Amino acid sequence: MLSPRDNLLETLKIDGKPDRLVNMWEPFELVPDPCMMFDMGGPRERGKDSRDAWGTLIIWPEDSPGGMPHVTDTEKVCPEITEWRDYVKVPDIAAGVKDNPMWEMCRKERDRIHAEGKLYMNIAPTGVYERLHFLMGFEDMLVNYLLEPEAMQELCEVIGDYRAEYFRLLCENCKPDIVLSHDDWGSKHALFVSPETWREFIKPQYEKCYKVLKDNGVIIMHHSDSFCEPIIRDMVDVGIDIWQGAIPENDIVRLSAEAKGEITMMGGCDMSILDLADSTEEVIRKETRRCCEDYGKLGHFIPSFTYGGPGDVIYKHVDPIMYDEIAKYNQETYGISTNPRK
Repeated sequence: MLSPRDNLLETLKIDGKPDRLVNMWEPFELVPDPCMMFDMGGPRERGKDSRDAWGTLIIWPEDSPGGMPHVTDTEKVCPEITEWRDYVKVPDIAAGVKDNPMWEMCRKERDRIHAEGKLYMNIAPTGVYERLHFLMGFEDMLVNYLLEPEAMQELCEVIGDYRAEYFRLLCENCKPDIVLSHDDWGSKHALFVSPETWREFIKPQYEKCYKVLKDNGVIIMHHSDSFCEPIIRDMVDVGIDIWQGAIPENDIVRLSAEAKGEITMMGGCDMSILDLADSTEEVIRKETRRCCEDYGKLGHFIPSFTYGGPGDVIYKHVDPIMYDEIAKYNQETYGISTNPRK
């Protein structure tokens, strides 16, 4: 039986030979790092407001599962895109994380995780597209692509450079095996912008910043729990190894055939029927099993919930059942069962 780490690595290879389906987040262990903490503006707490490194107000109401940007007319960091240089103060992330004692903790954790046969993972929240609407709001962002493309391109370049520096610092200081990079690019049924607009403004930034990770041998897991069908080949182009958050509204079967093993999709479960206070074990097992049966034989697929990190389900009874059902599927189909939650 392959270790969780080796089974994942075989799943990623075009001609790999995994011996079972990867069981959600089993091969990975996520460790907080100085770049993440700097970018977020420090730890966030339920019931408290904060600001990230770029100055965006983040609110986290008591009844909300997480913090969200609060961009109003009086709270916009960038109220006028043509004057973005006057408003946007690009954080000096290199100075902000220099000599941070967390780096040593990260390196020790990496050694421990490797000794346990798993992959050390760091997370990079708030990608290029999300940063734009964090700074100016969704409506202004969409309008500015059309009315002020030159200024938007300039700001995109600056954000892309910042993200490339973020990744350089991770590689230099703690050498992650895998980086989970967040940037939601669409809704459940469409991209937020046309594929052409995405290719003009967003794709070049990921070609640049993901090259840093590729050059350092880092596996790229990109989170976008949205409809990304029109840009699947572009996702391959920029170097994404795992598309985490592949919701079933995408034609996963067709996309798998088009990708030809060059990208692994992770997700497939319909969380709108699973992550509920009253979701039953029967419903959770049925949908998880459907995901395994519909997509598992495609290869280059990891059945999972589609949210952006391990343990991110809202209702905590859900993912233990999902892990267990995938383990049962693996036992029945491949004669191998591993369940990291037991």
